Amino acid sequence: MGCCSGRCTLAFICGMQLVSVLERQVIDFLGYQWAPILTNFLHIIVVILGLFGTIQFRPKYVTGYAAWLVIWMTWNVFIICFYLEVGDLSRESDLVLTFNLSMHRSWWMENGPGCRVTPITPPPSWAPEDHRYISISGCLMDFEFIEVAHSSLQILLALVGFIYACYVVKLISEEEDSFDFIGGFDSYGYQGPQKTSHLQLQPMYMSK
Repeated sequence: MGCCSGRCTLAFICGMQLVSVLERQVIDFLGYQWAPILTNFLHIIVVILGLFGTIQFRPKYVTGYAAWLVIWMTWNVFIICFYLEVGDLSRESDLVLTFNLSMHRSWWMENGPGCRVTPITPPPSWAPEDHRYISISGCLMDFEFIEVAHSSLQILLALVGFIYACYVVKLISEEEDSFDFIGGFDSYGYQGPQKTSHLQLQPMYMSK
């Protein structure tokens, strides 16, 4: 009963992780943030494998899933530090999240709740022609805090998933050990008498 309950809870957590990271993947695609896109893709694959291992009683898959969650939590802590500009980190850097392939921006910068975007015309004389310059005002929440909230949710789900993954691996291992014990007991248990071979009946002659 405990194993079933733990597995069902872990499967539910995996489902929540898939829904939340798919939403995040769409947002990162819209913002051309290539490093998060690749990391999200890896996370989706590992969560699917962890879900498969949970359903199919594969402790190795669940263990790999738990190990990845440690890396995933570390990555999200870095994202939080990046957007809050902890230490020498700067959210204006294009190298960290886009590999310098595109201009870094969070999709929430222009599309956050209550944000009003106003194009600046004419653009500055020094501005490249392929860039547009805008003024953003009226946002109910700054985009960096929305990104921090997303990463915090991922850390929370990963932490709960890690705890339940360890619990499920422990339960599956205990069940396998109990099955091995029962099998070993049966192999040395009482064995009934073996069937004897059929006797051949021979005629008997009585002397008078």
